[in-house]
Amino acid sequence: MSVQPEEIDRRWPDAGVLRQGAERSGSFVAPPADTAVPLMNIANVLTMARIAIVPLFVAALFAGGGHQTGWRIAAAALFGLAAITDRFDGQLARKYGLVTDFGKLADPIADKALIGAALIGLSVLGDLAWWITLVICGREIGVTLLRLLVVRRGVIPAGRGGKLKTLVQSLAIGVLLLPLSGGFEAAGMALMYLAVVLTVVTGLDYVGQAARVWFAGGSGRARGA
Repeated sequence: MSVQPEEIDRRWPDAGVLRQGAERSGSFVAPPADTAVPLMNIANVLTMARIAIVPLFVAALFAGGGHQTGWRIAAAALFGLAAITDRFDGQLARKYGLVTDFGKLADPIADKALIGAALIGLSVLGDLAWWITLVICGREIGVTLLRLLVVRRGVIPAGRGGKLKTLVQSLAIGVLLLPLSGGFEAAGMALMYLAVVLTVVTGLDYVGQAARVWFAGGSGRARGA
């Protein structure tokens, strides 16, 4: 069944204005809110690909005893690939109106699985102190539990602090995964210590935001998640 132009205009009352704005800015105009978003869209595919990469990354990390140069480079490459998909799936979902409930659930799971697997793997191999892994993983578990606790009273969206924390964590892990030594290894540890500080600070901020949401019964504005 074909759709006539006038039918489209009736569904999109301001279609002409939107088209003009899109032409001037060169950006995509998202469909109306009531338009069904397909589950198998590019953003969700990237998220599922990131989840699928995690076991491959773990296998490469522990191959050859965990310290063979070739396998460590392969593990770092897989980690980097997964981290890149994390950046693009969210951007694509927001830009093209592809946000789904599945994506909201799967995206943070994929992030935590990747970061957690890398930290635990490095600690098992003796390349990272266990206290760092416990602090970061404990914070992520705690924030997830808080999110579930206050979800009926309000939503605390991720902010810039949380995104910066994730970026620094990823950079630190990427450097530590590579078979480097000397100044490069020291730089990786410096980044990891910075990641720990950001992890704790944004975690405390999230606790404060969650408390305000809980007692106020409204949504909070989180600077970190």
